[in-house]
Amino acid sequence: MSFHEVRFPTNLSFGSVGGPERRTEIVTLVNGFEERNSLWAHSRRRYDAGVALRSLRDVEAVLAFFEARRGQLFGFRWKDWADFRSCAPDEVPQAHDQIIGTGDGTARTFALQKTYSSGAESYVRPVTKPVAGTVTVAVSGTALAPGAGFSLDATTGLVTLAVAPAAGAEVTAGFEFDVPVRFDTDRIQISMASFQAGEVPSVPVMEVRV
Repeated sequence: MSFHEVRFPTNLSFGSVGGPERRTEIVTLVNGFEERNSLWAHSRRRYDAGVALRSLRDVEAVLAFFEARRGQLFGFRWKDWADFRSCAPDEVPQAHDQIIGTGDGTARTFALQKTYSSGAESYVRPVTKPVAGTVTVAVSGTALAPGAGFSLDATTGLVTLAVAPAAGAEVTAGFEFDVPVRFDTDRIQISMASFQAGEVPSVPVMEVRV
């Protein structure tokens, strides 16, 4: 996949609107009951960066970023200010935030993930674009030293431990992360007269699978 490991300006993603989208197929039976089937294993997020534009410099920055990505051609990183940490948005990530695996005495590589729970149900979201320098890892509650205890591939979200955890040992992690996205249009239309009058352009962005 064509992807640029560069983040959309965070001052422009702050204030954008968007969130997760699901694809559900619903069939209404003759008796009035429904059969529902989820077509996607994972949700896909959509955003609109246009609403965050507040000045002509913001417009210039978005146009430059759009042109450098060649429109929809190249993906990029996006900070979702409502959901960018392994913990609550107002807390600091800790090594025990998320369970990312259980040791078997052999495996050393584990994929970062975030679990969303409500009642008895939960959804596990793969995290493929962690922010370098924010990831902490622990095995059975003991934090590992970055570099010596584990290494991180920030382009895939894979964590490799220096020593394979013992069988049954819980591997946990804390981190900040970005969403892999691309522009959902090859055209951005901006009227300066409309912009100065308070009408902002639409700059749609959508999550991509990586």
